[in-house]
Amino acid sequence: MIGNRLDAETLASLLQARLPAIDLHDLVVEEVDDQDLRLRFPFQQAFVGPGGIFSGPTLLGFADTALYAAAQAVIGADSIALVSTMAISFLKPAQSADVISLSRAITRSRSSLHLEAWLFSHAVVDPILHATASSVIRPA
Repeated sequence: MIGNRLDAETLASLLQARLPAIDLHDLVVEEVDDQDLRLRFPFQQAFVGPGGIFSGPTLLGFADTALYAAAQAVIGADSIALVSTMAISFLKPAQSADVISLSRAITRSRSSLHLEAWLFSHAVVDPILHATASSVIRPA
């Protein structure tokens, strides 16, 4: 931990402790740097919906978890970020592969954050989903 900012190991432990199992999806915190947070959601056949398309609600859950993780990485373990608004754009269907998220806090005030997340199929090349959110900061 650097100041309030969490490193990858501390963030992974915090997510395990705070989030219900359904939000974790065996995620791996791959990297936390000054701006971006990288998570990997390992592929499971259970994520595939009708027509062989990756489940939209599952991708929404991944995006929400990525946004929450980005907020917690910035504000630390003594506070909790609660999403107040979220906007999602599905950009293209996801492949049957791991989903990678890159997320970050865009702006921060004393009591709120504005966040964004990009989701990618397997490699950070062509995004499949873009999400933005506003969160309020509360004591943990």
